[in-house]
Amino acid sequence: MIRYIIHRFAWLVIILLIISTVSFFIMRYTPGGPFDKERSLPAAIEKNIQAKYDLDKPLFTQYFLYLRNLCKGDLGPSFKYRNRTVNEIIGGSFLVSALLGGFALIIAFDIGITIGMISAVKQNSAFDYLTMFIAMIGISMPGFFLGMLLLILFSFKIELFPPGGWGGISHIVLPVITLAAPFTAYIARLMRTSMLDVLKQNYIQTAIAKGLPYTRVITNHAFKNAVLPVISYMGPAAASILTGSVVVEKIFAIPGLGSHFVNGALNRDYTLVMGTVLLYSTLLVILNIVVDILYMYLDPRVKQ
Repeated sequence: MIRYIIHRFAWLVIILLIISTVSFFIMRYTPGGPFDKERSLPAAIEKNIQAKYDLDKPLFTQYFLYLRNLCKGDLGPSFKYRNRTVNEIIGGSFLVSALLGGFALIIAFDIGITIGMISAVKQNSAFDYLTMFIAMIGISMPGFFLGMLLLILFSFKIELFPPGGWGGISHIVLPVITLAAPFTAYIARLMRTSMLDVLKQNYIQTAIAKGLPYTRVITNHAFKNAVLPVISYMGPAAASILTGSVVVEKIFAIPGLGSHFVNGALNRDYTLVMGTVLLYSTLLVILNIVVDILYMYLDPRVKQ
């Protein structure tokens, strides 16, 4: 197990090197620059600004300087947020996005797995038909549409929750529901399908025939194998929630990492965009490693 983890983290370094290289050159070759709106400045001042951020150096020199600083954990200065580094910006906004995504992920898996299990056990019942119908709607509805709908209903019509911002628990209810809804629906359908397949297996039928309580058969025997496809989906779900939070944060005016990423891209803030991309990539790879470890723990048939 230790050897496997070390091997995966070694690949993490290689992946991050590739991502940092690709993002660096994509940002540099994208039309426009971080100081295009300041072309009215005198040439001498503009030259000094370019020199301050090493933009006057050859492209590959800039690249190697960026990699050198990256190895030190320095993501560089922001081009648009003056006198602030990318480390400071990410450090101040990452916790907001992490809380938002973390709550959404927990809710999606808890509710989705529970509904999926009950629907499988009560197959073809009214509960089964109703929850799967709602799940289909949740999967089909775009996140931005759901967010705007919740905003109109519960912020402007009923005035139950604040329309945006970040402060107390009431501020995160609507964003978390918006983020979690499609994943809850998908997990519920995935869990139902998996549980139905497991309930048909011979060992489950044998356990029932031996007179074991049905609840015990479900929780102790069927659940462990039925949840494996859901565990496999955890990595992609976390990735989608992280990237999906960009839209949700803009809708609800949440000062998270997603809003900085969007503003950085619009302002051609090279270092901020690359720092955000690297952070997202690191989290996604680590989460996938965690999922693989959980999968091996739950299913001994999977070899390292």
